[in-house]
Amino acid sequence: MRNERTQFGGRARADMLFAAPWSVPEKLLLAAIVAATLFFAAVTPPFQAPDENQHYMKALSLTQGDLLTRQQDDAIGTDLPRAALAIHAVDFPTDVPATPRRFAPDQLTNSWSADDKRPGTAFADFPNVASYAPSLYAPGAAGLALGQSLGLPALGAFYTGRLVNALAGIILLIAALRLLPFGRNALLATALLPTFAYQTGSLSPDAVINGFGFLGLAIALRVGFMGAAPARTAALLVTGPLLALCKGVYLPLMAAGLRWPQTRGDMRSWLILGAMAFGVFAFIGWMHYSGGSQALYHIQSRRTGETMMTAPLRDQLAIVLADPVAYAHILLSSVIERAPVYALQIVGRFGWNAILLPLLAYPLAALMLGAGVASGSGARFGIAQRLWWLVVAAGVALLIETAMYLTGTPLGADYVQGTQGRYFLPVLPLLLLALSPADPVRGAQRLLGITGIALLLIAAVTVFDSFWVHGFITSDGMPPHDGIARALLLPSPRW
Repeated sequence: MRNERTQFGGRARADMLFAAPWSVPEKLLLAAIVAATLFFAAVTPPFQAPDENQHYMKALSLTQGDLLTRQQDDAIGTDLPRAALAIHAVDFPTDVPATPRRFAPDQLTNSWSADDKRPGTAFADFPNVASYAPSLYAPGAAGLALGQSLGLPALGAFYTGRLVNALAGIILLIAALRLLPFGRNALLATALLPTFAYQTGSLSPDAVINGFGFLGLAIALRVGFMGAAPARTAALLVTGPLLALCKGVYLPLMAAGLRWPQTRGDMRSWLILGAMAFGVFAFIGWMHYSGGSQALYHIQSRRTGETMMTAPLRDQLAIVLADPVAYAHILLSSVIERAPVYALQIVGRFGWNAILLPLLAYPLAALMLGAGVASGSGARFGIAQRLWWLVVAAGVALLIETAMYLTGTPLGADYVQGTQGRYFLPVLPLLLLALSPADPVRGAQRLLGITGIALLLIAAVTVFDSFWVHGFITSDGMPPHDGIARALLLPSPRW
């Protein structure tokens, strides 16, 4: 059965009756994403995803029933088994000298058998993630608890946690793909970016954040354009709060389901707005229950290199409100300055943003995203609808930057600190959808498959070679190089 092309916009605004059936190429691309995610979960050494050490401690605290943290002197966290903490502190530290580093299988073997030498508990400090909602860490905590129940050592439980977290991210992706009424290729193109598979294959809550970002977008579009059946309505009202608890800045993604021009008294629009309101209440409720206190932490200024403290939200917000025009200038200049870094990170920059793909992989990724757009959305939309989607995508991106300025930047700084390209992954499918034609360009889907799978293969080789064969440098995120030819064809540790 073929999908019915429907005109959205102008006078013809009938609901879609069904979404297009899955094609064989789409199934193959999904299989490639799943394989890449599981590969990264197994091959990436412990704590080589950004802040994975803190995410691990937060998830581990949930296995003990600790929903909230406590402050001990200048540290924020809770007591955890010393054997678990030593995996990062002793076996796989991330604070290492500025010299080439290569992992060896012996490190895994030694860590696996070291628990008996590390009895008792110690206070674990994880201020960066202390205020995050426990729903973000539920899959990882479930995996850690499963590993513990199987009698695995701390390192074995760590990898079990990674696996369950990755499977949760994959399940959320599949659910979003199944529920999208149109634009499946836009979501597949986003998930084919190596950053998605790399982050999903770690203990990072990005697996849940990206998954619910995609799911919230898919359900809102399904309700808005296919009608509000009871099951869809229930899913919408549940997903709104869960998305808000991931990170509140992504909640406006659900506004993509609003149709333009609006029909007066359209209940679907009120359902979408109601789900977003439930999300706001859930976020405020968690902040109230958890104490609502912001955990300040030290950062290295990207301008001066000095170690500085993040600003109290209230004080930073007062500066923004005192001179909004000056803040708008800060925002614009920071985005322009950091755009190339975001572009690299959203495609793939592994470890703690230290390992770049061969430089030719980045134009390949741009070609892949272009092929995703050219593969078509499967439905026709008016210019008003497309402009609305662009407004929503831009608004979420600005909210991300503003949130980082308020909570992750030194007080009164003239730049935004801490924003990473991966934060924009939930926004990208909507942007690609807004640009997609209704019908596919000839050969576009084949090009999407070729470039997407090639990109994942290049990323897999880069990760394995950089961590386990050649080694890499973590000091400045850009290992030295002496020639453009090597940089084009080899990952950055070989430059």
